[in-house]
Amino acid sequence: MREIQAIAIALCLVAFMACGGGNNPSPRATGDTVKFKYARLLQMVSHDGYVEVNVSSPWDKGKLLQKYILVSRDSNDLSQLPQGTIVRVPLRRVIPFSVVHAGMMVELGAADAIVGIADLQYVRNPFILKRCASGKISDIGNSMNPNVEKVIDAAPDAMFVSPFENAGGYGKLGGTGIPLIECADYMETTALGRAEWMKFYGMLLGYGQVADSLFSVVDSSYQALKALAASSNARRSIVMDKKTGAVWYVPGGHSTIGTMLADANAVYPFSGNGDAGSLALPFETVLEMAGDVDVWAFRYGGDEPASYGVLATEYHGYCQMRAFREHNCYGCNVDQTRFYEETPFRPDYLLGDFVQMIHPEIKLKGGMRYYFPVVGE
Repeated sequence: MREIQAIAIALCLVAFMACGGGNNPSPRATGDTVKFKYARLLQMVSHDGYVEVNVSSPWDKGKLLQKYILVSRDSNDLSQLPQGTIVRVPLRRVIPFSVVHAGMMVELGAADAIVGIADLQYVRNPFILKRCASGKISDIGNSMNPNVEKVIDAAPDAMFVSPFENAGGYGKLGGTGIPLIECADYMETTALGRAEWMKFYGMLLGYGQVADSLFSVVDSSYQALKALAASSNARRSIVMDKKTGAVWYVPGGHSTIGTMLADANAVYPFSGNGDAGSLALPFETVLEMAGDVDVWAFRYGGDEPASYGVLATEYHGYCQMRAFREHNCYGCNVDQTRFYEETPFRPDYLLGDFVQMIHPEIKLKGGMRYYFPVVGE
């Protein structure tokens, strides 16, 4: 039954597709295009015998980052296909180079397809950890400098990698002949736009219907939380994260976190900034623009919970912030939560935390999932 389902999915890819509008490059003249609701960097067109997938460059408007040609695993005639990276679907063996996409595969029910993982030290999912311990998933090392021999030994059908501007390619990985799926989802400017990429990944993995259904749940939940936040009269201001080295990285106004804070009906001092990534600012700038905010939410790691005493010891300047002085800070311990594994494709979970921080009168069932009040002096 599983084989029949896989073949049916591969032959009927169009049923599970969606396509981005906006400024994406034009597809081939003929084909059946279905639009995505939120994603703007993906475009898919179904043709007779194959599906053309265009991934737009997040950095060069109007240019392609990658073109994929998806064909059934059973297809023997590839002579009439257009140029592009050929990917045979459904994928049965995948190496995700980030915990983000590994977590997404688990969420879709496709965890058995994971045969290797990078940056294992960041994995919190017990299923993946158990399979790594048993040798069913290979630890390929650091995502920026993977063990290519282990990659080849794992014999993946494809690798999920994250592209970066001016990165200069993927080194020896590019010479393996294994298709590299460039996961530019993190450069979408909305949380739902990023989450909607699960439809593409679901189609690659043979879980298109599951991905469609899951995204409908995510979208519905997210919109309900957004409406709840909009109805609140208690609207508070917030600043995110904290100083790292000499700078403080804050989400740009058009980043997924920046737009999510807007959906949480928050007052965000950097909302007017047009960047889709993070802003590297000196502490003095953050203090000037956000020193008087009501709420300070940050991520950290370690075995011990965050405390005001630890924060003050870490950097004396934090004591000048109003949220610190009034003990209205929230910490997310990324070593003890599945923040990175869950939130990119379940933004409704994270929005729920933001809504409760920004609107203290709103109490959601289950409480906070990632961020918790800082306690202790």
